Amino acid sequence: MTQKNVGIIGGGQLGMMLLESALENKRANYTILEASKDCPAFDLCDHFIEGNLKDADAINKLSTNCDVLTWEIEHINVEALIELEKQGKQIIPSPKVLQIIQDKGLQKEFYISHNVPTSPFVLLKDNELLQYLENHPEFIVGDKVVVKSRTGGYDGKGVQILSLDQIRTGELIFEGDILLEQFVPDVLELSVIVAVGQNKEVKVFPSIEMYFNPESNLVEFLFSPAQVSQEIEDNARKTAFKAVESLQSAGLFAVEMFVMGTGEIWVNEIAPRPHNSGHHTIEGCETSQFEQLNKILLVESLGDSQLIQPSAMINIVGPKEFSGSYALKDELHWLEQKDVFVHMYRKSESRPNRKLGHVTVVASTFDELMKRAKEVKETLEIIQS
Repeated sequence: MTQKNVGIIGGGQLGMMLLESALENKRANYTILEASKDCPAFDLCDHFIEGNLKDADAINKLSTNCDVLTWEIEHINVEALIELEKQGKQIIPSPKVLQIIQDKGLQKEFYISHNVPTSPFVLLKDNELLQYLENHPEFIVGDKVVVKSRTGGYDGKGVQILSLDQIRTGELIFEGDILLEQFVPDVLELSVIVAVGQNKEVKVFPSIEMYFNPESNLVEFLFSPAQVSQEIEDNARKTAFKAVESLQSAGLFAVEMFVMGTGEIWVNEIAPRPHNSGHHTIEGCETSQFEQLNKILLVESLGDSQLIQPSAMINIVGPKEFSGSYALKDELHWLEQKDVFVHMYRKSESRPNRKLGHVTVVASTFDELMKRAKEVKETLEIIQS
């Protein structure tokens, strides 16, 4: 049987891990579109097209040689993809989903129109923000608000948590269209990954409890199963499924949510691709998020999404102290561990807060997992080389 040709827009670590998953049971050819061969996925793809991810001609060139397209980053030319879909090209998820996700304002309006619970928000221009808050002091919770750039945010960028005084003194860095959200204090942050096959088959992964770095806004530590009641677990899965079902598209989706002290759940954002919060699934689940996406693209039955054992993930990011060549300290030691799995992303240089890799920690019980993950987290170190 002729193998399918899969095109991936973007050659970063998500594309790399999608290709690593495919190598275990190779049943398709993969072409990457990326701006440079100096990217994590280059050494693993069958074919490579060098081009800008926003260049319609480059995307059209990719589509010519591929049966199905997907992406691993949202900041791409969605208009070119919409035109290709009109011409009959198979694109997963639908670019109509990406059109919503690329604009955080449209994304929030989508939740409201589909009765998906989300935090209170207002869409403004940057020069309207101060006057709005001075006229609506009830919007400010704990002297803070959340301001997001409607477009272009990624990997913790594009989000500011500010006080009214900080806004008055000019600390807002975004210009143009912004999303103002009510600050939600003392929340638990969960992610639920939902896989939807082309035949409408659905698999929902167990919820993931996430902790973010307060400076970079990046996920730095997560674990699954989340330590929540069965009622909250069920509600989180139902809420994630409802949000994804509303998108009416095949694909893999990570739904990030806030859980309030009352147990109420609000959807924060959806990522229509493999997500940092699902990296533990490579070792921790019967089917990883990456293998699940491969199955979706190739029209195969979806795999079992259940956990094999409690799992945690720790992001490896570039330290603040330097940029340039780097190494994972004592990498050989970590590679020899039976309960720790190192994934480095083949990036040529370190920069402050740049994602360089992750480790997954597994254990037979949750208490053992937390103890071991704490040890690993305190010991992992990126050094200059």
